[in-house]
Amino acid sequence: MKFDVNHPILFVLVAIVLAIVISQSVYFLVKAVRRSKAIKMDAKVVKKTIITAAIFTIAPAVAIVITVISLSQSLGIALPWLRLSVVGSLSYEATAAAGAASGMGKKLSDLVEMTASQYVTIAIVMTVSIMVGIWLVPVIGKKMQKGLLTFNQKDAKWSSILQSSLFIGMISAFVGFVFCDVSRLWTSVDGVFTNSNGDSFTSTSGLVPVLVMTISALLMIVCGLLMKKLKWKWLNDYALPICMMLGMVSGIPLTMWLGGAI
Repeated sequence: MKFDVNHPILFVLVAIVLAIVISQSVYFLVKAVRRSKAIKMDAKVVKKTIITAAIFTIAPAVAIVITVISLSQSLGIALPWLRLSVVGSLSYEATAAAGAASGMGKKLSDLVEMTASQYVTIAIVMTVSIMVGIWLVPVIGKKMQKGLLTFNQKDAKWSSILQSSLFIGMISAFVGFVFCDVSRLWTSVDGVFTNSNGDSFTSTSGLVPVLVMTISALLMIVCGLLMKKLKWKWLNDYALPICMMLGMVSGIPLTMWLGGAI
């Protein structure tokens, strides 16, 4: 039987996991409401908090839907839906899936008709790797936080530099994927490249992800200016999905203009 990334059994398995996750959320919500009554919190404040939290989950949900759509071409809907509904993000899931595909000598975009072994390999990389953060935080989180607080008390300036450097280092790991294909601009023969499959593509294709990132960054700056100048505080929760969607849309004309497969 031919393997199908959208087989009904996969959706059943995902639904079971998500049902457990949702039940946990409902459980803690009920516990929180009961606790608020026990300490005699204002019922209006509790209700407003719940409604506000529910409304502001819409913005992150939009980013999640975009990610599911972007990964669904190769991985189907079930796996991305599961990963992004539990512990996951666009930057990690896309990178992990692409890395697993690269390890098999393929590109994620090339795996339109994926075999069961390829699917399982990518699923393991996407799920097992992210689980490190789940058990690592309880093990070293408290000690790390204590160390950072002690360092901050001794030298606040260098503590701030250290934390900023750690964040920039993490971001740099993902930015590398954006610029990795730009090298094609200087390694071509007569302006045309040929990959391992013998497919040719133009030398400017590596610029597409760079320009998409640049456009997304500029859009984020615009959102920041609007929040600062016009006091649009609501935009803070919608800036990310807005920039993601417009950045992805910009990739269509950029690819048509610069040509070639990335």
